[in-house]
Amino acid sequence: MNNQNYWHSVRLEKSLCKGCTNCLKQCPTAAIRVQKGKAKILKERCIDCGECIRVCPYHAKAAVTDGLDKLNDYKYTIALVAPAFFGQFSKAEECNLILTALVGIGFDDVFEVARGAEAITLETRKLLKGGELIKPAISSACPAVTRLIAVRFPNLIPNIIPLRSPMELSAEAARKDAAEKTGFDPNEIGIFFISPCAAKATAVRDEIMVKHSHVNGVISFRDTCREIAKKIGGIKEIKPLSKAGSLGIMWAASGGEANASDAPRRVAVDGIHNVIELLEDIEDDRLGDIDYVEALACPGGCVGGPLATENSFVARARLKRICERKQSAAEPIDSNIERMWDCGPVYRPVMKLNDDLGTAMQMALKIDEIESSLPGLDCGSCGSPSCRTLAEDIVRGYAAQDDCIFKLREKYEALIGKKMRS
Repeated sequence: MNNQNYWHSVRLEKSLCKGCTNCLKQCPTAAIRVQKGKAKILKERCIDCGECIRVCPYHAKAAVTDGLDKLNDYKYTIALVAPAFFGQFSKAEECNLILTALVGIGFDDVFEVARGAEAITLETRKLLKGGELIKPAISSACPAVTRLIAVRFPNLIPNIIPLRSPMELSAEAARKDAAEKTGFDPNEIGIFFISPCAAKATAVRDEIMVKHSHVNGVISFRDTCREIAKKIGGIKEIKPLSKAGSLGIMWAASGGEANASDAPRRVAVDGIHNVIELLEDIEDDRLGDIDYVEALACPGGCVGGPLATENSFVARARLKRICERKQSAAEPIDSNIERMWDCGPVYRPVMKLNDDLGTAMQMALKIDEIESSLPGLDCGSCGSPSCRTLAEDIVRGYAAQDDCIFKLREKYEALIGKKMRS
């Protein structure tokens, strides 16, 4: 497997880690171990879903994002605004007010990703009607889910709809519009995505999925909201900057994308563990009657991202109220900008035991043998998320059977008994 361009945004701060195993138990791809009292992220397995960020009580996991100071690297900057961003402010349920505040904290212009979402929606409808997609067709919008499929469900890669993410489509459109409006060279224009999740920060640097991202930086909701809170109360003139429609804005919440697709038989699932269950059902051919699947890693959708500031239920309700006052359609994006992706997800065999099939089979048999000797409690005390993963770690040479406290106790009791008999 080629990991040369496999960059991760989720990082561990060891000094804050207490080795509590919360992240160990919740990681959907068994990418975390606890060794010598500290968590360790196995990079080849991590999909940057941010679940460990969400559950860590000590804030030892964080997403690497850019700061607002990076705006200084460009002559002209554009805030690429995720639809979920509009639901983050308790005293501002007006898109134009929020966008005006973004300009006030240092951006020269704004571009709503909801416009890209609506463009992708229209393209999805065409593909569904054309009968070109393998059913059930799985949305490509969530980078954590596409990476999960590449790592754990490679047989489902053909089911992923081959469309660019709304973020990438919007970024290219924003750069093109700005270059025409300002006369600046496109390379002098900085496009910054305002993100609710870590996976987007990873996606713009993942050259396996995107040959060249049009996004120059990713700034978290938290960092942006902090600055906007200082400005929004003093805005006297609200600029008419919003060009998004309600269809694209509701992509921010679970079900919004699926409903927009108009697929007659559609399913929307959110939360990475629920997504895994659904993908397992698809792999087992239990969802043959479904046309379209919206799968989002975060609970509640993007409004529930680990970098969001507002309660996801409150944010969703706020977005609904905003959409009730919105026009039904967004201002269209240039139809000459390509909607189909230039390269899709590639199978990443991180679960493979060995390149040689015979050796891999022998290792698998050994794993089964060791697992059968373990207690099967999946307590995580050994530093591996389950007895199965501990058995695998032992076979791979990363762990020992004595790491299991129950096996260690058996060994200790045997030694004591032997000593007493002698």
